[in-house]
Amino acid sequence: MYKHSVRIDKRKCVGCTNCIKCCPTEALRVQQGKAKIMDERCIDCGNCLRVCPHNAMVAMTTPLSALGAFKYNIVIPSTTLYSQFRGLADLEDVYAGLYAMGFDAIYEEAKAAEIIAEAMSKYIHNGDAVYPIISCTCPVIPRMVAALYPNLIDNLSPFIPSNELAARVAKEEFCESVGVPREEVGAYYISPCAAEMTHIKAPMGMDKSDIDGVFAVRDVYALLLPYIGKAMNDPGLPKTIAHRAGAFGLGSAVVGGLSMAVGTEHYLAVDGMDNVMQCLDDIENERMGGLVLVEAMACSGGCVGGPLTFENKFVAKNRNRRLQYSQPRLDLEKDAHVQRYADSPMLRFDRPLEPKSILKLSDDVVAAVRMMDQLETITKSLPGLDCGSCGSPTCRTLAEDIVKGHAVEMDCIFKLRDKVRQMAQEMVDLASAHKRG
Repeated sequence: MYKHSVRIDKRKCVGCTNCIKCCPTEALRVQQGKAKIMDERCIDCGNCLRVCPHNAMVAMTTPLSALGAFKYNIVIPSTTLYSQFRGLADLEDVYAGLYAMGFDAIYEEAKAAEIIAEAMSKYIHNGDAVYPIISCTCPVIPRMVAALYPNLIDNLSPFIPSNELAARVAKEEFCESVGVPREEVGAYYISPCAAEMTHIKAPMGMDKSDIDGVFAVRDVYALLLPYIGKAMNDPGLPKTIAHRAGAFGLGSAVVGGLSMAVGTEHYLAVDGMDNVMQCLDDIENERMGGLVLVEAMACSGGCVGGPLTFENKFVAKNRNRRLQYSQPRLDLEKDAHVQRYADSPMLRFDRPLEPKSILKLSDDVVAAVRMMDQLETITKSLPGLDCGSCGSPTCRTLAEDIVKGHAVEMDCIFKLRDKVRQMAQEMVDLASAHKRG
């Protein structure tokens, strides 16, 4: 069974506890001097990748050597890819480099984002949605909602992520145009984040992902760099693609880009895990009325801030804006390619998204109630400082680990200190009694 795209390199981990404090689902512990991921809690947000000072957190992606697994290869460049290159004047340089790498066709994630934006606009106007609609473009968000906000599961957008749609459309059109069976065609996504690897191995709401591999943006960057600014002078390299995205599609790499393309004024664009959780808390508690669309992204700034990128996220954001302004603002209602798929069932999840319980103590209800009573008692006995020195992120999670048998009360350094003091005093008292005797 596939677990997660973030793994721990035990050789580099020093048990510093930096990672356990940043995890939104409290999926990390430090036990026996090494970090450990609780698989049932992890949503692959990548926060631990950013904060680990020892690079002990490793993102699992597809090696570039896997490119020969299919007879025909389609590449889906993330919109973030373009903003990694300094001095990029024309996207055709990137296209030429991708063809030179051995890809047979290119389909931009940005174009799929335009299709989803048009479909979302129609979905909003039809009035069938549960508001506010929470976008599923970032693969971390539906996993977070399913795990931490099950009451909002019906608010999740019915539309699949834009890269997944790109793979579906690209395979369908390539097979039609070339006349080859679908099983001979592979689709590879150039990703800014590790969560995409989890998505293709264990997709939510889908029987199987149409993406066959995920390459890290930073790995592809080095291969494409020699072509930037030079491809136009090489007549042997193709430089065009069938469906180019406009300004709206390119803007989807930055938080708020999708909302701009949808065209609604009543939207909330939020990025960064802490900010997203705060907004979802407010939505769940009905403190945000009047919202139609929530565009939430786990990475700060949006996809340009992904942990698998090369460029500084602020520099990349500015470059993305310049590229966006250099492209035409396509009228999505008149774009034949967009309209061909805007009402297609291939945009939607194969089955409803379902909540995932990560907080239950036991499958046995009676045992769970008993364990909850123990948990509350132990929590009250702990200092409540949430220092993380015990290897659990908070005192309450330590109490949970104790109840589950994964830790003991003496893991708390304050409890241990008090115990040592008590034992020392007992030894002094015993020695004094011995002298008097």
